[in-house]
Amino acid sequence: MNRKRVIIGSLLVLLMLLLYAAGKRYVFPVAERNVKETEILPEHKNAKTVKPVIKIRRKKIGKGEEKITYFAADIKLGKAEDLKSAFANNQYGLNIKDTVSGMARAHHAVFAVNGDYYGFRKDGVVIRNGVLYRDEPTGRECLVMYKDGTADVMFEGTVSGKKLVRKGAWNVFSFGPVLVEDGKIRGGLEKPYQVDLFSGSISGKQPRTGIGILGKNHLLIVAVDGRAEGYSCGMTFSEFAQVFINHGCRLAYNLDGGGSVTMYRKGKILNRPSLGRERRISDMIYIH
Repeated sequence: MNRKRVIIGSLLVLLMLLLYAAGKRYVFPVAERNVKETEILPEHKNAKTVKPVIKIRRKKIGKGEEKITYFAADIKLGKAEDLKSAFANNQYGLNIKDTVSGMARAHHAVFAVNGDYYGFRKDGVVIRNGVLYRDEPTGRECLVMYKDGTADVMFEGTVSGKKLVRKGAWNVFSFGPVLVEDGKIRGGLEKPYQVDLFSGSISGKQPRTGIGILGKNHLLIVAVDGRAEGYSCGMTFSEFAQVFINHGCRLAYNLDGGGSVTMYRKGKILNRPSLGRERRISDMIYIH
C-alpha cells in the first residue's frame, strides 16, 4: 500500500511539473503579453494631439491720415513644431519666389504669414524646421525659436548654426530689429535701421509683420497694413513694439515688411498688401 502511494504521489508530482512547463511555455507568455498591453493601452488612449488654437482680430486705431489697421493672431501651439517654415517652390536658394497664398495652398496651411525674405540676401543664419541651411554671421540679431517652445534673440556669430541646432533650434529668422525684450521696448528704435548694407532704411511708418512671445508655445503674430491713406498709414518701430507690449509679449521681433506683409487664413488673405496684390517672396511661416 505504501509503495502504491509513493508511486501515485510521484506520478502526481511529475504531472504537475509537466503542466507547469507547458504553462510556462504556452500560457504564461500570453498572459504576460496581455498585462503589458493593459499597461500600454491606457497611456496610448489618453495621449491626445493638441491642435493649435488661432484667434485673429482686426484692429483699427487713429483717424484720417493717422488711421492704422492691423491684424493680431493669438496662437497657442500644441507643440513648438506646429509652427513651420516653407521655402517658395520647396527650394532653398536666392531669388526663388512665390506668394504666401501659393505656398500656403501647397502645404495645406490653415494660417500663414510672410517670413524674413532670406532669399533676398546671402548672409544671416537660416535654420528652418530644425535644418541648418546657412550660417553667415552678420551684425544683426536673429530670433531663435526652440523645440521646447521657448525663444530668444542673439547676435549672429556669437554661436554657430550647428550649435544652435544641437541646442534644439527649430526656426531661426534673420531680419530685425528686436522690438521688445524682457517685457520692455528696445531702446533706439527710432534710429534708421538697415537689414543689410545694400538695402535702405526700413524705419518710419511702414507696413510690418512681427512675431511676439507671450509664453511657452504661445505666440502673437501681427500684420500691419500701410501706405493706404484713410485705411492704414503703417507704424514706426516704436509704435509696432507698443502693440506687442499692449498684448503682454515679453519678446518681439520684426520680420520682413513693406509690400511683403501678408496674413493668410483658411484660403483668404486677411490684410491688404500695399502693392495692391501679393508680393512674390522667398518664404513663409505657417501652421498646418
